[in-house]
Amino acid sequence: MAETGQRLILGFDFGTRRIGVAVGNELTRSARALEPLPARDGIPDWTRVARLVEEWQPDLFVVGLPVNMDGSESVMSTRARKFGKRLFGRYGIPCEMADERGSTREAKAIAREAGHRGNYREDSVDGLAAVLILEAWLARTEGLPPRP
Repeated sequence: MAETGQRLILGFDFGTRRIGVAVGNELTRSARALEPLPARDGIPDWTRVARLVEEWQPDLFVVGLPVNMDGSESVMSTRARKFGKRLFGRYGIPCEMADERGSTREAKAIAREAGHRGNYREDSVDGLAAVLILEAWLARTEGLPPRP
């Protein structure tokens, strides 16, 4: 486990076809996108996830929780929670869920501003959405003591 304020975190934007991935740390309170994971009905290639865990050796996972605008949970919320539980079960690394309301919409707007024109399968915004989720989580936890 990293020292106080220096934990490395892998963030995920759960999806049924692709799972966005970002890496960040508490010290800089920033994140950067990694290559999205292809998924089949929400199930990633766990070998690729294991490689990410081995390469980055995260202290924590943060998974975006897709809730409705009124705060209620959906079927996708249940699936994202299940993904988070599987991450913890496979790697023994704590996993926190983070409200991701609006992250995909914001990622698409940022991509449009950068000149990407609507083909989101080719111009995947999943990694950018994972960055937004992780950076929002980092901003919300600023000043809080690290969790054990």
